[in-house]
Amino acid sequence: MNITKEQIDDLNAVVKVAISKDDYQDKVDKILKDYRKQANIPGFRKGQVPLGLIKKQYGKAVLVDEVNKLLQDNLNKYLTEEKLDVLGNPLPKQQDNFDWNKEQLDFEFELGLAPEFEVPLKTKKAITHYKIVADKKMVDEQVERILKQYGKLVSKASVGKKDEITGTLLNEAEEIEHKTTIELDKIKNKKALEALVDSKVNDTVKLNTKGLFKEDYLVSSALGISQEKAEKLNIDVDFTIAEINEREPAEMNQELFDKLFGEGTITSEKELKQRIKEDSEKQFEQQADQKLLNDVTEYFIENTKFELPTGFLTKWIQMTGEQPLTEEQANEEFQKSEKGLRYQLIEGKIIKDNDVQIQFDELKEFAKGFIKSQMAQFGQMNPQEEELENITARILGNQEEVKRLSEQLMSQKLLNLYKEKVNLKTKEVTYENFVKEVYG
Repeated sequence: MNITKEQIDDLNAVVKVAISKDDYQDKVDKILKDYRKQANIPGFRKGQVPLGLIKKQYGKAVLVDEVNKLLQDNLNKYLTEEKLDVLGNPLPKQQDNFDWNKEQLDFEFELGLAPEFEVPLKTKKAITHYKIVADKKMVDEQVERILKQYGKLVSKASVGKKDEITGTLLNEAEEIEHKTTIELDKIKNKKALEALVDSKVNDTVKLNTKGLFKEDYLVSSALGISQEKAEKLNIDVDFTIAEINEREPAEMNQELFDKLFGEGTITSEKELKQRIKEDSEKQFEQQADQKLLNDVTEYFIENTKFELPTGFLTKWIQMTGEQPLTEEQANEEFQKSEKGLRYQLIEGKIIKDNDVQIQFDELKEFAKGFIKSQMAQFGQMNPQEEELENITARILGNQEEVKRLSEQLMSQKLLNLYKEKVNLKTKEVTYENFVKEVYG
């Protein structure tokens, strides 16, 4: 077997593979002899079928199969040994009226080659790294929510502006009949608020769904319908009141602190507010980091210039998809995927140039941290080490989970690298201003 490469240009090449009979004949003959031993053909005893008849019936199929195996194995080996960085997979060149009986079988494969480029991490433009702070207003609001959450309900005869009303919302035409609790301080519509205040148990109040609440998502939960349906809804509903309650805030005392954080962990209102501030900013840090990762990614995509073997990749998409595509359809698919492909190449280059690696022990510790955070959400704050080890072993035994966690850990490692190397400017903002700047 002989394999050679013809370089077309920097991004395209053709690999030529010449296979002689000596490369495959012994294997083909052995398979045909095995077929002969097992063949059941009318008129012949098992194992006594003439080899010529076996070759006539199965010879070409066996030959094609064995040659394809040789091609696949040796082409992959060649690409590895020659350290060719290919995009997609080699594409066989179409050969009409191919003669499988020739002494030498010649094949050609088109290659799309990855471009050469550099990714300087020290960016020319400074990229904003947000530091989100929990300001006094936010902390005070969180304290107010906690006191309300841990307070007690006091029944009332009529509705006040800060009460909670439980009742049933009804609209027969839209098939809505849903029992819910409405907090009056979350109502946006002034007419609705005026209609509800001073109402009593068993009263029915007509409310319009459009702009009813300060937060749009509350409409779907109040009516018991999907968010998609709620967004388009503009109807009147009858709200029949069953209960009226005032939520009396909890007292700011040691009993509340112990409920929230464990006995003796927090001992004053000042410490409570400081803890809320720290916990909030830790959560905000994840959002700020994700924003930074997105912005650095976009910067590299926009500022790292290189050519791609567009013609080859379009043809590859056209020939290897689940459904046959026209050239125009394949070109559209390439346009959609080009940005993602460019970043895959950029990320791979960054990982290679900066020797960013994931060791098994690192992945194991990362998995443990993920498990701990999941368990904490269900109140298991201090899991036993043996239990953690067992769960981690099960997760790392699942290839899909390993892939998912490896991708997350690699993102974290790249983020740390960017924080160290990229030209960053820190901007301190409140969460409210962060949302305005980032999401408009």
